[in-house]
Amino acid sequence: MADRRQVLRLGALAAGAPAVLGVTAAPALAGDPGRHRPGGSLVVGHRGASGYRPEHTLASYELAARMGADFMEPDLVSTKDHVLVARHEPEIGGTTDVASRPEFASRRRTVLLDGVSVTGWFTHDFTLAELKTLRATERIPQVRQHNTLYDGLFQVPTFQEILDLRKRLSKELDREIGVFPETKHPTYFRRLGLDLETPLVQALRRNGLDRHEAKVFVQSFEAANLERLREDHKVRVPLIFLTSGTGAPFDDPRTYAEYLTPAGLRRLARFIDGIGPEKNQIIPRTAENTLGTPTTLVADAHAAGIAVMPYTFRAENQFLPVEYRVGTDPTAYGRAIDEQVTFLRTGLDGLFTDQPDIGVLARSVAFAHV
Repeated sequence: MADRRQVLRLGALAAGAPAVLGVTAAPALAGDPGRHRPGGSLVVGHRGASGYRPEHTLASYELAARMGADFMEPDLVSTKDHVLVARHEPEIGGTTDVASRPEFASRRRTVLLDGVSVTGWFTHDFTLAELKTLRATERIPQVRQHNTLYDGLFQVPTFQEILDLRKRLSKELDREIGVFPETKHPTYFRRLGLDLETPLVQALRRNGLDRHEAKVFVQSFEAANLERLREDHKVRVPLIFLTSGTGAPFDDPRTYAEYLTPAGLRRLARFIDGIGPEKNQIIPRTAENTLGTPTTLVADAHAAGIAVMPYTFRAENQFLPVEYRVGTDPTAYGRAIDEQVTFLRTGLDGLFTDQPDIGVLARSVAFAHV
């Protein structure tokens, strides 16, 4: 376990990102990955640069890299013919133009997705060839009207296409661009006979990326999925356990809260390398929707040798604590840089953001005088 932890040197992976305001992005982290070093925080382009382009499109991922993100983050689901593609959920009615396509009207149905009834169109009812005829649309057009300019322009990308993009941009930008895939609803897909682990591992190995030193993290909201990847598939890349402020992983007797106790973190450390908590688990909101007192989660995780990279930082007022909002328009930008600086100074090893340029700038501001 100690040898595996040594490979997760988050600051070393961040090194090489563009400098902003004359401050280098991140000096190398030496030793245990849970030991935070100033400036060593990674910026993960959440679903690409989803604040500026429709999420999970090659255009969104490419923009994230060009804005200085260390990693681009695809959510992975499966097609009917067992090809991994990038969508936030298997239901694609809200992120593609499928609802306007009469040839697919009969595919609309209701499924039980992790115990919740969901109606729509699902990737596992489409072959890859059929999915490629669809075009991506903005998921939250009422918030990101600018992104609707790009509706209908981009396809649903495969995981392989994202890896090809990563390789091309790494060469063009002269710095290694990381990829941070998430397995979405792995138990659900496994029960459909479309497990996500096998094609994910195959893709990483086919592209020479299942290596300790590769700039790849794999994440999931299901601890059992990550344990299976480590124990059964013997993956070598770092694994990140995503958590929520409430509830539990699907079909798991332990709640997220139990996993994040000091004892729970020590158990997780046997097969994971980091956690991706909801950001309110780092600094909770008060009853007035302002930032409260930071929890001990960062310190507890680092004590267990686990890195901490919370989600999701967004620039629009409606997503910000009250004291960081500017004006009354919920879709206008607030003081997002200040919010991220506040969180980074709790000792984070990285953060997920819809606006990667803001994350890169916040990192430089946070550690400008360290």
